[in-house]
Amino acid sequence: MPALPRPRRIVGVSLKMYFDLQSTLSYVRGVLQLDGDAWNARVDLFIIPDFVTLMESARILEPSHVIVGAQDTHWEDKGAFTGEVSPLVLQQAGARIVEIGHAERRALFGETDDSVAKKAGAAARNGLIPLVCIGEKTHHNIASAAVGMAVQECRPQVTSVLAAVPDDAEVILAYEPVWAIGAAEPADPDHVVNVTKELRKLAAGRAGVTRIVYGGSAGPGTFAKISEGVDGLFLGRFAHDIQNLKKVIQEVGGA
Repeated sequence: MPALPRPRRIVGVSLKMYFDLQSTLSYVRGVLQLDGDAWNARVDLFIIPDFVTLMESARILEPSHVIVGAQDTHWEDKGAFTGEVSPLVLQQAGARIVEIGHAERRALFGETDDSVAKKAGAAARNGLIPLVCIGEKTHHNIASAAVGMAVQECRPQVTSVLAAVPDDAEVILAYEPVWAIGAAEPADPDHVVNVTKELRKLAAGRAGVTRIVYGGSAGPGTFAKISEGVDGLFLGRFAHDIQNLKKVIQEVGGA
């Protein structure tokens, strides 16, 4: 039986809270210059700035194919939720992707699989693509056991999200083993491929596109080693250097 065609490749970066306002907008203008590189490489490119600069980032990138995202959302469109950001407003502000459930938010702000799923449903309801971060906290030193434990820990993270969004909604799963975030090296390629292959089976048969990206100390040379399992990369501080981001786009497009 021939393999099903894989989705279009994708590369993105989150700025978290590393840049100030002017630095963010300067970086966004730099990303704009990579639009042609990404388009020619047949790679979707996205950037996730902070909330304050989101509208201006969307304005700067409007002439391009670059996708703008937000770093979080609430699960309600309106209401008495002081300090939260509405998915409806994010959509109106120019966001097309919403990052949900990053390990930092799970650890620091108590997010759970249930709240992440509710946010994913709200994003999809408002025409946004949920980019849901998933990953295991622990890592077994025996490879075969590590894969099984990772899949077991990630399965409810994935199934709860898929149950919360329409079957035809696009979803991006960002596989980021918690133990690999900020590490000197990314997770072992065989581990990433074997885990993501199993996770992809959970989305089999969906009408909507489901893409899987890898995050967790990703950088040059990472994608070629794991392309059998993932559709792209979700980058961190490494890609805050525009030239590094350009290199990754070229690698993902050429792998």
